Amino acid sequence: MNILDTIVQQKKVEVAALPERPLAAGELRDAMLERNESRNFIAALRNPRRGSVALIAEVKKASPSAGVICKDFDPVRIAKEYEAAGASCLSVLTDEKFFQGSLEYLREIRRHVGIPLLRKDFIIDERQILEAIEWGADAILLIVAILADEQLKRFHTLAREAGLAALVEVHDEQELKRALAVDPELIGVNNRDLKTFKVDLATTERLAEQIRQWNPNAFEKMLLVAESGIHTRADVDRLERCGSKAILVGESIVKQGNIAAKISELIG
Repeated sequence: MNILDTIVQQKKVEVAALPERPLAAGELRDAMLERNESRNFIAALRNPRRGSVALIAEVKKASPSAGVICKDFDPVRIAKEYEAAGASCLSVLTDEKFFQGSLEYLREIRRHVGIPLLRKDFIIDERQILEAIEWGADAILLIVAILADEQLKRFHTLAREAGLAALVEVHDEQELKRALAVDPELIGVNNRDLKTFKVDLATTERLAEQIRQWNPNAFEKMLLVAESGIHTRADVDRLERCGSKAILVGESIVKQGNIAAKISELIG
């Protein structure tokens, strides 16, 4: 069993502990309205605060592949530095067991920054979408590799009807075909294979070209987000050339130490 399978098995245990309740889009919309504040994740990416490529900066303490990335981890401080340095949106890890994240981080960060937030987790149940709204997310991550087609379609529809952005993440051509079937506005290409943890920026280049070949009109309308393995300005330029309009970066910014300097290097 690979690490992704292990994470999903643990997530099933966590989800089983949530209160049983079928959810309709109306309930999710009501939960969004109760927040009394709307932050448009997609609009923020289409209009970068700095540079020509929008940055989704990730608040991330640890990962299964790298271990603890940031020992002196203060999520609110990091989030505020990201915002001050020009990030367009933030990604907040909420998985506890494998990434040492927390839903509490999401709530606290929302109180201190004004840019939109993505809940970065392994969504396998619609109740997690309600959780995301209640704890302060403006967007959720839908990982095609861990969802059946019907789940992907339902979760994507629920999110959109509730006013929540959905970043649909793929790793290969087969997943890309399945993702395009739900007509996503946001496609994330993860350059890290979640089964082997091998990273290759050519993954984004290859899949971007596939979208162009299959549906040029869809490629022009959608927003392509490159994820993982982005360390230098040359990496960003390479990804922008193939059509990426946004990048999701965490590890290389936090590890560098000087957040403002690293973000300036990456997005100008």
